[in-house]
Amino acid sequence: MLEQRLALAHECSVIVARGRDGQAVSLPVQRNLHRGGILSVTEVYEGNLPAATAAQARQATVDIAHELDYVGVLCVEYFVLQDGRLVVNEMAPRPHNSGHYTVDACDASQFDLQVRALAGLPLPAPRQHSAAIMLNLLGDLWFDAADAPRALPWDAVLALPGAHLHLYGKTEARRGRKMGHLTFTGPDAASVRDRALKAAALLGIEAF
Repeated sequence: MLEQRLALAHECSVIVARGRDGQAVSLPVQRNLHRGGILSVTEVYEGNLPAATAAQARQATVDIAHELDYVGVLCVEYFVLQDGRLVVNEMAPRPHNSGHYTVDACDASQFDLQVRALAGLPLPAPRQHSAAIMLNLLGDLWFDAADAPRALPWDAVLALPGAHLHLYGKTEARRGRKMGHLTFTGPDAASVRDRALKAAALLGIEAF
């Protein structure tokens, strides 16, 4: 089997919610960084992708939901090529990891939209009120280089302005296992990036 080699520039995802009546709304385009095939960082703020690319991705995702006659929250992940073209990578028919930031940065989260779509309630266009960067917290962070358990400096992390920590209550940390996420919100991309990078350094997450 032969496959074309693609010149990738970025990865992004779009979450839409569609009701039984065909009404559809979309959340902002999320720029994603994967490491080892696992989502590591999601950045959502004005200018995270070129405006034309973001608009194309949002419209394509709404079109996909309509063509599938889909009801509920749908996430479509895209490769953004260096020439600006979009290539669908995969679809997730559910709330998605890359949309977890919406709990802290939007007036209607992806979970709110899922409930509304399935209950047949109106779907208001969600508004992002804060720039956001989300860090996935994998079980690797709970171990040192010698594979011994280590305590994480949550006090220092939570002292950073705009930090929102969400741990999933899993009783056992394992490498590669998603244990939670940490979202930073703020008035602009520069401020949230600065704080997210400080948190990453405290936790031992590679800079981005």
